Amino acid sequence: MTYALTIQELRKTYASGTEALKGVSLTILEGDFFALLGPNGAGKTTIIGTIVSLVNKTSGTVSVFGHDIDREPEKAKQQIGIVPQELNFNIFEKPIDIVVNQAGYYGIPRSIAIPRAEKLLKDLGIGDKMYRKAMELSGGMKRRLLIARALIHQPRFLILDEPTAGVDVELRRGMWEYLRNLTKEGITILLTTHYLEEAEQLASHIAVINKGMIIASGTLEEILKLYDESATFGGGYRGGRLEEVFLQLTKEK
Repeated sequence: MTYALTIQELRKTYASGTEALKGVSLTILEGDFFALLGPNGAGKTTIIGTIVSLVNKTSGTVSVFGHDIDREPEKAKQQIGIVPQELNFNIFEKPIDIVVNQAGYYGIPRSIAIPRAEKLLKDLGIGDKMYRKAMELSGGMKRRLLIARALIHQPRFLILDEPTAGVDVELRRGMWEYLRNLTKEGITILLTTHYLEEAEQLASHIAVINKGMIIASGTLEEILKLYDESATFGGGYRGGRLEEVFLQLTKEK
């Protein structure tokens, strides 16, 4: 049994005194599609920032495929591809250049990077626009460009932070299919999303975080079983099953 991600007793207290993470422990198996859900400010972004070494943890340990992020930071980073919430590329560059330049950071020669980038962009449905300026891409295509950039160095662990925010339904479902195929190829995925339908469709395991603590974790089926019908106003579901469980778990007591 190989773990793609192991987090043990992760704590983070910011200089302001805000305790963002309060002893979070989490494991994700290799090849899993794992969703980390929580309301705004729950600690999701802090966890992701810590994994990719953008946030300095206060205490605890994090390892990616057995590589501790403190003792073996370069080996850990080599395993990770990150798709951030924000569109953080130069819109005046061409998609092909954005992806190929990213490969350069990992020491991949252009002779390998260019055909690899072309295939990724074609597979993601933006092959016909790879030599135009990125500013000409639609919102959904820009999101797909971020995925291509994250995959160029062939990481084993892909982190998706709100990857379909602002993407229309048709494009979103196309992205779902692409992501499902990635897990079939053995890539482990960690997803954060506010579209709970997305998590319900894609994830095999789910953790719910609230106020810096994991309050529920298990398979999708185990999480759905936490639903308390008596707690739903007026009886019946207001939304999808996962949405109801999420609201019940994270509501203010």
